[in-house]
Amino acid sequence: MLKQTLICAALLMTAPAIAQEYTSKVWNPDLGNGQYRNPVLDADYSDPDVIAVGEDYYFTASSFQCIPGLPILHSKDLVNWKIIGHALDRIEPDSVFSRPAHGMGVWAPSIRYHDGEFYIYWGDPDYGVFMVKTKDPAGKWEAPVCVIPGPGMIDTCPLWDDDGRCYLVNGWANSRSRFASVLTVRELSADGTRPIGNPVMVYDGNGTENRTCEGPKFYKRDGWYWIMCPAGGVPTGFQLAMRSRSPYGPYECKKVLAQGSTDVNGPHQGGWVHTAFGEDWFMHFQDKECYGRVVHLQPVTWKDNWPVMGTVPKNGYCGQPVKTFRKPKSSSSVNVNPQESDEFNTPQLGLQWQWHANYNQFFGMPTNMGVMRLYTWKNSGRIWDLPNLLLQKTPTDRFMATAKVRLTAKDQDQYGGIIMMGLDYSALVVRRKGDGFLLQRISCKAADKGKPETVETLATLKPTEKDKIDYQPAIHMDIFLRMTVNDGKCRFAYSLDGKKFQEAGSEFTMREGKWIGAKIGFVAAEPDNPKSVRGCLDADWFRVEKPTGK
Repeated sequence: MLKQTLICAALLMTAPAIAQEYTSKVWNPDLGNGQYRNPVLDADYSDPDVIAVGEDYYFTASSFQCIPGLPILHSKDLVNWKIIGHALDRIEPDSVFSRPAHGMGVWAPSIRYHDGEFYIYWGDPDYGVFMVKTKDPAGKWEAPVCVIPGPGMIDTCPLWDDDGRCYLVNGWANSRSRFASVLTVRELSADGTRPIGNPVMVYDGNGTENRTCEGPKFYKRDGWYWIMCPAGGVPTGFQLAMRSRSPYGPYECKKVLAQGSTDVNGPHQGGWVHTAFGEDWFMHFQDKECYGRVVHLQPVTWKDNWPVMGTVPKNGYCGQPVKTFRKPKSSSSVNVNPQESDEFNTPQLGLQWQWHANYNQFFGMPTNMGVMRLYTWKNSGRIWDLPNLLLQKTPTDRFMATAKVRLTAKDQDQYGGIIMMGLDYSALVVRRKGDGFLLQRISCKAADKGKPETVETLATLKPTEKDKIDYQPAIHMDIFLRMTVNDGKCRFAYSLDGKKFQEAGSEFTMREGKWIGAKIGFVAAEPDNPKSVRGCLDADWFRVEKPTGK
């Protein structure tokens, strides 16, 4: 009751107090001395793209089956980023994406600004090329338009030319088309909603070190058409720059960024921006296995009309990633990071959270009571099949995430808790048994291969409270659950008072998900009994901090 009273008071606070920016306790790329460190986003923003609109920068990335999709981030200096919204509420067809369609959905989007509107294009490898647009990137985006139906097309990017004509470049998914490592360009209608020309192959990397050329971005500079794309594979590859006097080529090609002597593997695939201050920068990802694809920022130096990214070599055009560098020029800069912790004190879902499938109101909802409520989802199989997982990205390599939760169980075997989700996953939950609860670890290795879960009971717990009414009575368990992550290893712990924590089971080795990094958050489920009354997990707060101790 005290928290609810405080929330009501908080809703009456002045706007400046509510608008206070979030700064991470575990990873901040702004060094505070005019320098930044990479990665500028130490979280899984796979296949990033970025644009400059005046002195503002807008960023999006792949979201696959996670909803809301197409995260929109804003920055004033390319270093400090804030999540301001999402461009996609649902993925069609709902018959597919109402369940966890792991690895499907939104692949490698591009964001562009044209004639007063923001556009995002992406390729769904199974259903075609899609586009959404808006005048306000922090507001509501229009419903998706299917620009080109059909499987195989991925990594799409438009270019509006000086004469108003629109061209689209894309790559191809070998898993759907049975060919890859080629880039094609076709003309679209001037409004970018339909093709008016057939595809033309403009580059073929097959049989060369430029295999797996994909993820192209389309630009025009001083009369030259540019395609920037990665090649050589995700963890081992590099960045290419291609130029031509025609959108259809032929294109000259040079390698302009590679790992070299650094520890930044596979630096490639991202977006180039020319700023209002006359500078050029490139944002790209690095594959960090279980943590997903994190984002680096590289300075761009033009040499003989080629964009050298990162450090400039004495000979040639291939740069190496920088670890630290001066921040881009800007007229204003506020230290802000993507949201992580959440007190659940407002009746809106925090922008860092995503469901594992198209949202259904039976998954749960934010409340005006200072908690986020997840209802137990009926499931006779594994957590892998649950659509109502509420998850966010891992924020860096080392962190501690603690949640205060209450499980309200109205029927047997209803459970809820926290989870580290990936191809292998492990959850720390409380489950109703009889008139009490069991503390359990539910784990699965090679979940994508259909392997079964294992369940380990760690403790028997007495309910915090029991309902005294006779209508749908429940028993309740208040508990603090924690995960501590250190270089790909995760340890779980629990506490009944929030002060003294006990370890809960053995160390878990994290794994990435299907095309995404491992994710952290909440799970709530129950047996598939059509007559049972749903239980719920109320999350009071979720706090991300530096690990305690060694």
